Amino acid sequence: MTSNMKTLFIAISYLLFSNAILLGVSGDGACGNTSIFSVAWGLTSCVDAAKNPSVKPPRSCCAKTADIFSKTSAGCICSVFFSPHARQVGIKPAVAITILKRCGLKNQPVGYRC
Repeated sequence: MTSNMKTLFIAISYLLFSNAILLGVSGDGACGNTSIFSVAWGLTSCVDAAKNPSVKPPRSCCAKTADIFSKTSAGCICSVFFSPHARQVGIKPAVAITILKRCGLKNQPVGYRC
């Protein structure tokens, strides 16, 4: 793992865990019984693609996004991408919500807007 990747991973881990501890985690939200924090943690492979629209999402990102999307709702994905956790690591919500399309996910809700 390169130094930049290691630093990014540590920063994301710190921010996600510190917010979960300070703010508490509730599982009764947009992602059903799973907290937004847990869903966000599973999408760490999407960080670069969520910051830059020209970065192709890695397969691991697409697979995890498809899995989350099939088990929850579009509202869950939107809640993750627009969460304070995402913003703290530099994710651009307007770019992040295009990951579904860039991954070629076929079951996107037509006309749904976050």
